[in-house]
Amino acid sequence: MKLGLFGINLGVCAQPDVARRVAQAAEAAGFDSVWTGEHVVLPDPRVPPSPAAPQTPFLDPLVALSYLAGATQRLRLATGIVILPQRNPLVLAKEVATLDVLSGGRAVLGVGAGYLHQEFAALGVPFERRGARTDEYIDAMRALWSQEKPSFAGEFASFAGIDAQPRPVQRPGVPIVVGGTSPGALRRAVARGNGWYGFALDPAATARCLEGLAKAAAEVERPASLGRLEITITPLPGCDAAAARAYADLGVDRLALLGMLPGERDLLALIEGPGALAEAAAR
Repeated sequence: MKLGLFGINLGVCAQPDVARRVAQAAEAAGFDSVWTGEHVVLPDPRVPPSPAAPQTPFLDPLVALSYLAGATQRLRLATGIVILPQRNPLVLAKEVATLDVLSGGRAVLGVGAGYLHQEFAALGVPFERRGARTDEYIDAMRALWSQEKPSFAGEFASFAGIDAQPRPVQRPGVPIVVGGTSPGALRRAVARGNGWYGFALDPAATARCLEGLAKAAAEVERPASLGRLEITITPLPGCDAAAARAYADLGVDRLALLGMLPGERDLLALIEGPGALAEAAAR
């Protein structure tokens, strides 16, 4: 089971020197990936279900990962997640392709439909039908990355007679990981995702989501070109060897450890500590 680190662009890791040292330490420790979060804005004052205080610093995920691309050699650089319906899909496709080129093919695009209506309102994006918009934007980005003469005709995005170079290094495009635990998100992961990402889930909640993915697989078709659905989970804090074995037994491919900690020393200790997790999961 692979190990990743979530939160490389927020909190204390919004400081570039800290983010660089933490990413380099993760790479040296054998982690395979670092993961960003995203909120362009947060409600002020904080109200449920907002995940953080409005003063929490969130670096833009693609900009932060581009900075870290130059500071690392092999780490996968993943968004965990980008709130896709808030983005212009062609601009985002260009940004992600750029990250993939700059990193030598290490980008992973995690996407979600979002859940903070205040954020959508501030950005002028309709909150309603955000799931349908997310589905369409995934298809539009893949068309732009993979087609010799890109074209797409949809309700929310349409283009033809254009091109966008360079293409991603990874062909036919950057892997797309779908986040979320709703039935719609699970169906989206099966139908459109190279992977699925579950955030802050214990083994029992993970098992329920995997059952939901199995149910979704009976309801929607999965294109053979997507291959096997890779499973990434951010466990709750305090994940120990027994929990790691439980995740591994469920078929989880990667644990992206929760890096939302108060200081750099805490993060470095987290990175240095999970060797036992990997060993336990491999048994």
